[in-house]
Amino acid sequence: MSTVLNLFVAAVLAGTPLLFGTVGEIMNEKVGHLNLGVEGMMSIGACAGFMVGYQTDNVVFALLAAFAAGVAAALIYAVLTITFMADQNVTGLTLTIFGVGLANFIGEYMLNHSATQSLKLPEHISAQIANLHIPVLSDIPVLGKLLFSYNIFVYIGIVTAVICWYYLQKTKTGLNVRAVGENPGAADAAGIRVIRAKYINVLIGGGICGIGGAYSAMIICGGVWISNCVNGLGWISVALVIFASWSPVKAIYGSLAFGCFSVLKYYVPKSIISIPNAFYDMLPFVITALVLVISSVRQSKENNQPASCGTNYFREER
Repeated sequence: MSTVLNLFVAAVLAGTPLLFGTVGEIMNEKVGHLNLGVEGMMSIGACAGFMVGYQTDNVVFALLAAFAAGVAAALIYAVLTITFMADQNVTGLTLTIFGVGLANFIGEYMLNHSATQSLKLPEHISAQIANLHIPVLSDIPVLGKLLFSYNIFVYIGIVTAVICWYYLQKTKTGLNVRAVGENPGAADAAGIRVIRAKYINVLIGGGICGIGGAYSAMIICGGVWISNCVNGLGWISVALVIFASWSPVKAIYGSLAFGCFSVLKYYVPKSIISIPNAFYDMLPFVITALVLVISSVRQSKENNQPASCGTNYFREER
């Protein structure tokens, strides 16, 4: 029982950056933009969040910086694909290359100019992002560890997913957003401001991805700057959108499942099953590939992807 509980907690912690990346990509795809730049936006957010946290010793500033950096990266994508109607796939891939390269460049520059040739978050901010202990609630047997023992990023991620779900499914603006994703021409004819809806959602999605990147740099890497800290989580997030059926709430369960695959090697007894750790390391990516293959052969009636996803909208002036 203890092993299963510890596995669940570890899966939640490992899946949190995937949750941010998946929800951010869902916000993009709901307005018809298949943004393959999630890895790049997360990398830029990771760099900005870590460096601002390192300099200011303030977790709020770090989160805001990560969100702003993700928005700035998404703005590049938005201008190119919405205003100039560049190919979405090429632009997203370019953003990933640019984002990962820029984050590594800034990280190396800061490392080379640090007194100790290493970058580690100050103790104060490390304490702020450590797992919380909520009086009374965290002390409840089993349930306390299951629900009330995580760091602040986990709760922000869950709240973000729920808010995005409510926004898309339960509000008039969300209905307009979904209309834009399904048929931007019809939405435009109905008086919906298509371009504005696209920009807002792409930028918000980028900001959410940026926070996921900050989690990777500040939590997964133990508060020490490591190049390529996102390490493919952005690509898994893109596939998780399909796994979650384009629903932010279902992304919570999807990120938990993939988080479990990521930490499974630490909880499978070697005496029972002797499998090289390399197998467990590749497992999340194998599952990602399977999700993509299964989705490609699935009937269209079971696919909730917005109809215009990946296609640029051109408004013909008359």
